[in-house]
Amino acid sequence: MSVLLSTPGVDDLDEVVRALAEWRREGTPMQLHSGDVGFYWQFGSEVTAAALRTWRREGRILGVGLVDGPDLVRLAIEPEAREDEALARQMADDVTRPERGVLPTDKAHVEALWEGRFREVLQEDGWELDEPWIPMVCDLSEPVANSGVRIEVVGPERVEDRVAVHRGAFDGSKFSVERWRAMAAGTPYADARCLVGYDDRGEAVAATTVWSAGPGKPGLIEPLGVHRDHQGHGHGRAIATAAAAALRDMGASSATVCAEGANTAAAATYRAAGFQARPEVRDLRRIGW
Repeated sequence: MSVLLSTPGVDDLDEVVRALAEWRREGTPMQLHSGDVGFYWQFGSEVTAAALRTWRREGRILGVGLVDGPDLVRLAIEPEAREDEALARQMADDVTRPERGVLPTDKAHVEALWEGRFREVLQEDGWELDEPWIPMVCDLSEPVANSGVRIEVVGPERVEDRVAVHRGAFDGSKFSVERWRAMAAGTPYADARCLVGYDDRGEAVAATTVWSAGPGKPGLIEPLGVHRDHQGHGHGRAIATAAAAALRDMGASSATVCAEGANTAAAATYRAAGFQARPEVRDLRRIGW
């Protein structure tokens, strides 16, 4: 049967989110998480739907892509379909040809963090390995140590602290109260929490959002940051520890995050918080065909 590429409508978003959550299982590689879509929801449901791509066979979703910028698609695939030859070739063809409406330029990057036929087909077709990522995992079968700082779960009444830390942690960020409200209105946020860490003077110094995929499944930290004015004091370790504890409270089996291979400080922060590094994986790139 044919594999069909499509762009979902707003009414299809819940189905896409459910598929991504279902595919997150212990022992399987990291890939696009329902929380990644949840964080993207800050741009609104219509923009989020327009950024998504699905690959279906007989109506069943087998692959999902999030077009996260002009030259990057982040992908997930049903775990049982990793060696599906027809699916791999169709997805590879769709991300390679700009006219298919996935990656509109010749310069393109694919984030596919699992080993399988899809990555093999892309490399056979001339795609090259790109920058490394380090998957980090914290097992939540046992209680998590206390973070050592005051952590608050924030909602609409204190969202300004969440936004201020985010903008102070990520240069050029345009995150805002309005974007937070759009994100919080999205379906994935029903299984999410925003955490803010405060120092001894009561100043908001670190923040994160954690996303559950359901009880017994790996949760996601996306994003996590320390305000630039408060870096170097252990607040990153503290908020990462708090994120893991929050996910455990929500029933997650593990806390997961991917650190850029070049960002050794981020990887060290997660290690200090009890996360274990998995073997690095690389994006794939195509430049100027």
